[in-house]
Amino acid sequence: MATIILLSLLFILAFLRVPIAISLGISSIVALWIVDFSISTVVQKMFTGVNSTTLMAIPGFVFAGLIMAKGGISKYLIDCIRAWIGHTRGGLAVVTIVTCMVFAAISGSSPATAAAIGAIMIPMMINAGYEKKYAMGLVATAGTLGILIPPSIPLILYGSVAEESTGKLFSAGIFPGLLLGGMLIVMAIFTAYRKNYGGLERVPIQARWKPTAKAIWGLIMPVLILGSIYKGIVTPTEASFLSVLYALIVSFFIYRELTLKKLHAIVLESINTTAMIFLIIASAIVFGMFLTTEQVPQQFAAWVSESGFNKWTFLIVVSILFFILGMFLEPTAIILITLPIFLPILHTLDINVIHFAIIMVVNMELGMITPPVGLNLFVVSGIAREKVESVIRGVVPFFGIFVLVLIAIILFPEISLFLTK
Repeated sequence: MATIILLSLLFILAFLRVPIAISLGISSIVALWIVDFSISTVVQKMFTGVNSTTLMAIPGFVFAGLIMAKGGISKYLIDCIRAWIGHTRGGLAVVTIVTCMVFAAISGSSPATAAAIGAIMIPMMINAGYEKKYAMGLVATAGTLGILIPPSIPLILYGSVAEESTGKLFSAGIFPGLLLGGMLIVMAIFTAYRKNYGGLERVPIQARWKPTAKAIWGLIMPVLILGSIYKGIVTPTEASFLSVLYALIVSFFIYRELTLKKLHAIVLESINTTAMIFLIIASAIVFGMFLTTEQVPQQFAAWVSESGFNKWTFLIVVSILFFILGMFLEPTAIILITLPIFLPILHTLDINVIHFAIIMVVNMELGMITPPVGLNLFVVSGIAREKVESVIRGVVPFFGIFVLVLIAIILFPEISLFLTK
């Protein structure tokens, strides 16, 4: 009875466009109250749940990504990559994808990646003769790499819930991220030849070194941050604030494009984003308390066992579920709501928990560009000052790439696991 009330209330609140964090929190608290659970215990669990060293990496990477976007680092990265490959057929599209991959290796966020790169590349691509809907769709799609290529905020959350090594999860995301980025590049080049999208004027070799030298501070940042994690010098949480310090020094004292006024706006935006994520985490903890009290994960695992699901049919069904959820929820909510239910089943079906993390994140990438609530669609729509419908038409041709990569990752677990050994 309490479960029915929880789901009904959650659906009603979501239908009324109440934010998912508040909807989930209210419906879970009401359900716990019905089963006679102490509210003081609920509050205590919410606080202790967000009071986590691992989760402290989230505000760090959010803050660092915003500094990069507005402190000149992303702009000079684009200038460098454009100087080297901008003249090739479809070069600007390739520049967009490669820059998103580099930015993703620092920011950990898809919307941040799409916003930082799209603000510069969309007007540039349009001026070079690319269709506007194609330019918007490319940025929205390539921006999703922000949650797959490490550091990744969803992978940090996954590690916290599943009690898995964040470093191993980051390692697992490297090759799938490069594979997806490479597939997007191949498609961009093919599209350029098919639609006769040209490149920019070739930059002489000698003239390419100046933008490269200017961008070197941004180019070495992923090496510094990720290298320090994999070498065991710092934890992911320490690395997130190391990236903030590095980005501040470069933006303030080397590029000199970050002012105190800009920094104030960045701090406010970072606080808003972080607060939203942590409120969802706190609400999901209450939801998890209800699931545990009612033994929902155990009952679901028993049902899967009795239904005769093998690991392959389970992964297919779960991928479809993630696709549907991604149409309405953001990655943070999906992980925190579903993972506690699926963890017992992963062990039962002998599915590697780290492999499952990458499957989950690739599905969430697809959700970032799927209406009605794909975040990257709205970010790009705002940047380009176009209707969301136009962005959706632009991303449709890229859906097949995601499906192919997802199938490959499901069928060949070594794609995501060989760097974790």
